[in-house]
Amino acid sequence: MKEAIKNYAYIDGANLHKGVENLGWKLNYKRFRIWLNDKYGVEQAYLFIGLMPKNKDLYTRLQEAGFTLIFKEVIYDNEGKVKGNCDADLVLKATRDAYEDSFKKVVLVSSDGDYAGLVKFLQEKDKFLAIVSPAISEKCSILLKRTGAKIAYLNDQKSILGT
Repeated sequence: MKEAIKNYAYIDGANLHKGVENLGWKLNYKRFRIWLNDKYGVEQAYLFIGLMPKNKDLYTRLQEAGFTLIFKEVIYDNEGKVKGNCDADLVLKATRDAYEDSFKKVVLVSSDGDYAGLVKFLQEKDKFLAIVSPAISEKCSILLKRTGAKIAYLNDQKSILGT
């Protein structure tokens, strides 16, 4: 019996969705979850996402695909546009899990430079594995690139992970 590696993924759901959408294709989340496990040994995949009642069927599908959803209450700006920034929640959860020694290594799924500090912290603790960027190299934050972390670009996996 193969022993679990116990790596965790922390996924910025909005960044993942918008990144792949900007690339012009749709992500098959079930295949993506399997890919995270096969490629990086991800046992637990936390997907941080805004909570909107109209998306309940999506939430069910994501959970059935093997993601643990962590919801952020959304608000609306003056133009009625949804705002549900999950960055702080993701950083806090990953940091807390690191201190509790919950995982061996982390995979971060985002192209957002706001996570550079988290990446550096986890690297210092020898608990960081890779960044999976839903953007092409030119659109992935320079702040993430400057961490020196390994970055995999989802667009390179389009044939496997697209619908």
